[in-house]
Amino acid sequence: MNVNPIQLFDAESSTYTYILAAPGSNEAAIIDPVDHHWERDLAHIERLGLKLAYILETHAHADHVTSAGKLRALTGAMAAVPSGCGISPAELQLRHGDVIRFGAGEEIAVLHTPGHTGGSMSYVWRDNVFTGDTLLINGCGRTDFQSGSAAALYDSVMNKLFRLPDDTRMWPGHDYKGQSVSTIGWEKRHNARLANRSLEQFVELMANLDLPRPKLIDVAVPANRNLGLPHGA
Repeated sequence: MNVNPIQLFDAESSTYTYILAAPGSNEAAIIDPVDHHWERDLAHIERLGLKLAYILETHAHADHVTSAGKLRALTGAMAAVPSGCGISPAELQLRHGDVIRFGAGEEIAVLHTPGHTGGSMSYVWRDNVFTGDTLLINGCGRTDFQSGSAAALYDSVMNKLFRLPDDTRMWPGHDYKGQSVSTIGWEKRHNARLANRSLEQFVELMANLDLPRPKLIDVAVPANRNLGLPHGA
């Protein structure tokens, strides 16, 4: 049975948030919520008669602030974060191979997919993978800050994400071109940065992108390491 995630969008940072729920239980999980959309996200959850069990982060974001801390306080859900991202207030510090269980037998498999940041995680649920900033539709996340590494990202994609079944639906953490979902098979064959490119070619490509520094990085990263809450909260 195919069960689609609920995909929500923040136009300011082009961030996707996902709500995962399935028949047989009212428990749900949310991935990468954004601070100024907490009311919208809770409204979706309440409208569907769901109870939030887990709040997952793919990494400590540099372009927006998370609402994880606020949602946790309001719902009693547990925050689950990559262990390598320095998000110390979260209840669950995830490692590669962990499994998050919720609802009526639902499982989210945890993949450590570093490269965009040193701690970045992807999450596999049913026939879906949520790739954060590691793999984007026809692209990938930048690798020039927060312990980023082009070589590590290439390894994460080629040896973890691209080894998932071709028909796995790939849901990115961002999109800047109005795209919403892809498949692992399409990305393996067509991704403009990664398909048919050697490690050396990819590293050279990423080294020459010359991207501007994220405007919010000095605010967002410290806030996100505290689940989006003011320090001391």
